[in-house]
Amino acid sequence: MGQVFELAAFTVREGHQQAFLAERKGMITALGRAFPGLVSAWLTQRDDGSWLDVILWRSRAQAEHAAAHVTEVPEAAAWFTHIDQSRGIEHLEVRSPNELQRLLIPPGHQPHRRGGHPARARGGGA
Repeated sequence: MGQVFELAAFTVREGHQQAFLAERKGMITALGRAFPGLVSAWLTQRDDGSWLDVILWRSRAQAEHAAAHVTEVPEAAAWFTHIDQSRGIEHLEVRSPNELQRLLIPPGHQPHRRGGHPARARGGGA
């Protein structure tokens, strides 16, 4: 079973946007601890001012488990108080891998280590 995107559409309560955004990082961090299948998350805002939370999960089972138990995570329950109206949630299976990543990062490529110039690491000048 492949990765799954979770799309959750909603609006934010009037006057809550600042707290909603400020608490986002802590909420996602808590979700990652509670649900290790969480791969990545993006919060997007639509042209009409509503929001779309895009979360990538390792599998549909992990996404559905998290959706069923997310309110048991205190940081998530607190963050949800900023939501005014839910416009639904859906899960979409990834059917094609990220081809762009494969094009940009060749197989076997090792990124340079932090803290030094690659030429210096080989004994060359800079």
